[in-house]
Amino acid sequence: MTLTQLAGLDAAKHRTPEYMPELGRKLARYTGWTQLAGLIILITMLLLRVMDPLPLSGLRLASFDFYQQLHPRPYETAPVTILDIDDASLEELGQWPWPRSRLADLVDAAETAGSTALAFDIVFAEPDRLSPGRVAADNPELPDLARRSLTEMPDNDALLAAAFARSRVVAGQTSLRRSEAPQSPTGPALQPLPHALIGGDPRPWLLTFPRAIRNLPALENAAVGQGVFSVRPDADGIYRRVPVALVVENQFRLGLAPELLRVASGGGPFAIRTNTAGVEGVVLARQLVPTDRDGTVWPWLSSPVSTRYVSAADLLAGRIPEGRMKDQLVLVGTSAIGLEDFRPTPLGISMAGVEIHAQVLENILSDSLLVRPNYAIGAELALGATLGLVLLLAAPLIPALWLSLGSVILVGGVAALSYGSFVQERLLLDATWPLLTILILFLAMSTGNYLREEQRRRRIRSAFGQYVSPELVTRLSESEDALTLGGETRELTLLFSDMRGFTEVSEAYKEDPQGLTELMNTLLTALSDPILAEGGTIDKFMGDAVMAFWNAPLSHPTPAKAACRAALAMQAGVARLNAKHETEADTRKAHAAPLRIGLGVNTGMCVVGNMGSAARFDYTALGDAVNLASRLEGQAKVYGVDIVLGDSTCRAVEGGFATLELDLIRVKGKSDPERIHALLGDATLAQTSAFEALRHAAEIMRSAFRRRDWHAAHTAADKVQASAAAAGLNLDGLAELYRARTAELQQTPPADDWDGVFTAQTK
Repeated sequence: MTLTQLAGLDAAKHRTPEYMPELGRKLARYTGWTQLAGLIILITMLLLRVMDPLPLSGLRLASFDFYQQLHPRPYETAPVTILDIDDASLEELGQWPWPRSRLADLVDAAETAGSTALAFDIVFAEPDRLSPGRVAADNPELPDLARRSLTEMPDNDALLAAAFARSRVVAGQTSLRRSEAPQSPTGPALQPLPHALIGGDPRPWLLTFPRAIRNLPALENAAVGQGVFSVRPDADGIYRRVPVALVVENQFRLGLAPELLRVASGGGPFAIRTNTAGVEGVVLARQLVPTDRDGTVWPWLSSPVSTRYVSAADLLAGRIPEGRMKDQLVLVGTSAIGLEDFRPTPLGISMAGVEIHAQVLENILSDSLLVRPNYAIGAELALGATLGLVLLLAAPLIPALWLSLGSVILVGGVAALSYGSFVQERLLLDATWPLLTILILFLAMSTGNYLREEQRRRRIRSAFGQYVSPELVTRLSESEDALTLGGETRELTLLFSDMRGFTEVSEAYKEDPQGLTELMNTLLTALSDPILAEGGTIDKFMGDAVMAFWNAPLSHPTPAKAACRAALAMQAGVARLNAKHETEADTRKAHAAPLRIGLGVNTGMCVVGNMGSAARFDYTALGDAVNLASRLEGQAKVYGVDIVLGDSTCRAVEGGFATLELDLIRVKGKSDPERIHALLGDATLAQTSAFEALRHAAEIMRSAFRRRDWHAAHTAADKVQASAAAAGLNLDGLAELYRARTAELQQTPPADDWDGVFTAQTK
């Protein structure tokens, strides 16, 4: 059996019929557990995306942050100004809170500077503690004159309300979280804002707050609008989204920046457009502001720039350039460190809360908001499912290298599509979930294919292990070079074995061919196991014959001794089989014929390697030593022994085994004579006196035969037979052979140039 046949032995048990087309055979592999596991993983990933647990959403949001960090919005001049209560203003005008009379001056100064409208990122929920009347009431120890003077002075809140009335001002409102809010709002109901609903009720989708923290009624009545500046961070504390529309105390409201834009554009109604996937956008100032499904927007942030800010102290002192605030939409807030109005942003830096609102306003005016359409989740699910199915279908059809390259291309394509959509269209499409799905499926497919390949290798190793040594199996499985044509010159010890009387045994099984197959398998197992146990390589089976060798493909320290031990173990294994058959003789009498084998062992230089064609080859050995080993096996029957050794093998194992020189012969096909020996046992037998007597008798027989003393040779043959019996051996065939030869040569003497070498006429 060739190595090519061996390689296909296991696969033959599993492959589809040869007539099945190649594609059909590959498609048949889809029923494997790897594809089933991959499908389960894909379904699990789809369910996870629908559930959107925190680690998954966090990964998605982090990728969006990364895009903004790679490609922040370039700052362009816009009619948006932050009137900043900064650290310099606090240092010049005093600590916060300022008297609202000063804030009234600030509003008037902005109006005088030409601002279009102004919104406060501040809520004035309580009366000003610095109003003159409040100071008089809180300080009863003041002199009456001072108290009366303070009481007669204008109220600071009234001054601020009057300033609101003289300008277009949006009063800022904030909200309480649901856990902080009472069951129902307190105080008068919120003033409704003019609005329209397009496509259905958006309440199920919008952010909802049960209660608003409002300004003093006088201030809210004087303002032309009220905007909510509450912004919720995501679970990781980053402020990424700002509400455009929301529900507060069951009223539709606008965020601070969009309310400022509504007021600046004439104070008309706004409209909320909704579809089946959620809020689509808010119509504001005669334009649609696209939103996420919950009515929020994703501002595309630029890095903070000083030109966006005007210091409150500079405005009050008249230090700003002429026309700096003309036609500006003004947001009043603070960047002072001590007032702690800073928010972590996707850019990786903290930003004043008022600047986030200002950048939202810039985005709306320049149509540069990031877009996270309400169909995005469906598109991402479809993309991930499609790519996952492509990977599942492709995995069994293409080689591992192409599968890896294809997966890399898919990953790169999804990442490029996502980032390209951000750069070109400002679309926020999640690449992380499809990429994670592809990577997990690829790992699952690769792991499954690896395990399947390991299982296949184990099966092949198991199959090969019945014929070749484990070392060769390991070498073949780990090295491609081991399966290329070519050979190397090595000294090998070769073993040939053959079953004697196979025709007779086969005839006994003519009515039971299955029994014959079982018998041969049992015999070949008994012959193979000792070879493999001694580190040999089984080259091939030839019917009932076996060829094996030692010292290739891996080196062996004592190949000749290993071969001799294997030969004796094979002989013992056959003896055990015969004993077993004898015990079964009552039930299978016709099949109880004893099994006999002959073995030839020889050592010599050979070429060993992969021999054959590029399409089919064997790992085998070639050389004169191989041919001689085969011929020696054939002579075992002639000399009535089981194991015949070549002279080189006998010299290599001298002293370690019981060997007996048989003859000097010229085997068929060779001109040079070879001294041959019988292997009769191990070192224990060799050290007995009976075996020494046998060795001495055999030497006398051979010497007499070669000097043509036929009578002495005949007598010595009898002595050999008796000495063998005394040693527990059966050499009747050897003794009879020499008696027959001496009788023949005595009748027909050889020529004068006869050298005592016997020329074999058969293989």
